[in-house]
Amino acid sequence: MPRTRVDTSAEIRAVATELFARQGFEKTSLREVAEQLGITKAALYYHFPSKVDLVRGIVQPLLDDVEALLAEAGEGDPQGFLADYFDVVLRHRQVFELVIRDVGALAQLDLMEQMLGWRERTYRLLVGEGATPAQIAKATVAIGGLQDCALTEGSVEDFREAALGAAIAALRS
Repeated sequence: MPRTRVDTSAEIRAVATELFARQGFEKTSLREVAEQLGITKAALYYHFPSKVDLVRGIVQPLLDDVEALLAEAGEGDPQGFLADYFDVVLRHRQVFELVIRDVGALAQLDLMEQMLGWRERTYRLLVGEGATPAQIAKATVAIGGLQDCALTEGSVEDFREAALGAAIAALRS
């Protein structure tokens, strides 16, 4: 039966994200993705010419949202920034887990430099230019802990408030 009015690209990204998260980037073949969807490899290649293009298609919305957050964030409002960051991580939970757990995907996309740049920009937003090692450590604990809480299974609203409170406390300690 022909597929009608279906966003095949979105379906491919969803299935591939699930497979990459479960099996890893290197161990997942495009053939498996196509088989899960019941489409041919040729159809998959029509939408994503390579595995790297597919991973880029999966990760790009996360990249775009983090870039937008960093561009829009104003210094002097760490609580607002942390709340927005939590929401970005939560919105892209599965993709974020994939990126964190599978460094091979990061290497394929040359994302390490971009993510390190995010870290530096985040430090400036949270603790300012010329931060001391102690301030940077506090910012690292705040953002890393908040990120981990956003990825935790369970009641998001309960976790969100507790995580934000803990992140702000880490910055102020």
